[in-house]
Amino acid sequence: MNLVKLDGIIKACSGKGGVTVRYCKIAMVVWLSLVCNYAAFGCTVVVAGKGATLDGSVIASQTADGWYDSNIRYVPGKKHAPGNFTPIYLNLLGEDDRKPVKIAEIPEVERTYGYFRTGYSSYNEHQLAIAESTIGQKDELKAFYPDTKSVMTVEQLSILALQRTRTARDAIRLIGEMAEKYGFLGSCANEGESLAIADTDEIWILEIMSVGYDWSPDSGRPGAIWAARRVPDDHVAVIANASRIGVVDPDDGEHFMVSKNYMDPAVRNGWYDPASNEPFNWTDTYSPGYGPWSPSSMWVRSRLFCIYSDLAPSIRWDPYGELRSYPFSFKPERPVSVSDVFDIFRSRLNDTPFSMEDNQAWLVPGVNGELVKSELATPVPDRATRSLLNIPYSRPIAARTSYSFVAQNRGWLPDPVGGIMWFGMGLPLFSCYVPIYAGVTDTADSWRTFEADFFDPASARWCVSLASDLVNRRYQRAMKDLVLFRNPLEKSFMGSIPHVDKEAVELYERSPEKCSSYLTELTVDRMKGVRDGYWRLCRELIAKYNGNKFW
Repeated sequence: MNLVKLDGIIKACSGKGGVTVRYCKIAMVVWLSLVCNYAAFGCTVVVAGKGATLDGSVIASQTADGWYDSNIRYVPGKKHAPGNFTPIYLNLLGEDDRKPVKIAEIPEVERTYGYFRTGYSSYNEHQLAIAESTIGQKDELKAFYPDTKSVMTVEQLSILALQRTRTARDAIRLIGEMAEKYGFLGSCANEGESLAIADTDEIWILEIMSVGYDWSPDSGRPGAIWAARRVPDDHVAVIANASRIGVVDPDDGEHFMVSKNYMDPAVRNGWYDPASNEPFNWTDTYSPGYGPWSPSSMWVRSRLFCIYSDLAPSIRWDPYGELRSYPFSFKPERPVSVSDVFDIFRSRLNDTPFSMEDNQAWLVPGVNGELVKSELATPVPDRATRSLLNIPYSRPIAARTSYSFVAQNRGWLPDPVGGIMWFGMGLPLFSCYVPIYAGVTDTADSWRTFEADFFDPASARWCVSLASDLVNRRYQRAMKDLVLFRNPLEKSFMGSIPHVDKEAVELYERSPEKCSSYLTELTVDRMKGVRDGYWRLCRELIAKYNGNKFW
């Protein structure tokens, strides 16, 4: 549910008792943040600098939650005639199958780059990766469409950056410029946004927020505030729906970038006094303290605890500690690989206080009377099962995901070959990651024709979703079947990288077009094979675990 959908309800309520539309909307947003199913807002981002990874690549990754548009399409770059305009859309997430709606247009540039389109578009032909996680912003900052004149959602800004820039710093500058000029519009419960932006050399965390419902282009004020902080090359950083920027230092251009007005709303609203000479803490000033976005929320900290404990196990991280006890970034105790990120995204919160799979409610009498874990025990029980067994909900990274990706940027190779976006449909726990090289110019039909309201076995997403559901019903047994199918596939993809790199580079040196054709054909064939494999797995699971066999 978003603010556009709620608009009619809110306006109907606002006529009673003299309550304004604005305050009805603020109350509704607060209510949504407090009582909505948190699983709808749970994108997790993990990034690792080139000095922190096993192969020296730059890694940026994201799980995209909810029923967002998981179809992955390639949008080619183009040359544009002077005077052309590009449309600006609302509903680019495709949540609940909502269609994009044009709400504005801006001048087009002479040349755009090819990129891969999803709900949150994330990768382009020049190894520029953008990963997203929603964060909180104070109610006074929020902008409400269609009352506001702000038109730039984070999905639209990401697309513009992928089309128009090649480096992380240039992407930040463009996103900031576009948001300031045309106004930032939160699309997820009207909250702020955090983006991890990575190229072949460095990673930045950019946080962007609105400046209020009453902003307009002719106000003379920028339509957004933003701040960005660089991740050290030998560090890992994590975003789990909470602001991570902390204290900013605008004079340190190597580690911080900020909008010129980054402090203005704080001063105007009395949240910060420049005369105090206190350091300006972006997070403390602009991030709210309630609901899933709160820095004290277990919704946030359970994921941070899981990831920090995995990559820096010698530190005794407090699972119930304040968010500030988790640094902005940290040096991992072992080099991070792409496979490590797969494992992080598939984390079941096992061996932590938050594991739902290990809840005692799953214990049943065994053949000798001793208590054993039921074969129905799952790390991702649905709401009805949790209610039946009285299992408290903890938010696994692996839960309720439309798609996820792990971008592997390798600057020592030509862009078409050096960039790999490992893409998986559905929940990472059950999905298979397929490598999509930056030089690919098409994807398989089955990976771009998913419709949420119609089951279609020709759709890769539907096959993965069905397999996920079938496995989850008898998780302790059926997960072994899925692993036996999936893990060899991923291992073969990983093992083929040296050979594919060699072939592709040789082709690239002779003909970039032939290199692109080779990588595209290979990727499409792999996508088809994964879809076919999941459909076979579904049929096997139905036959093996149908209910008539377990009376």
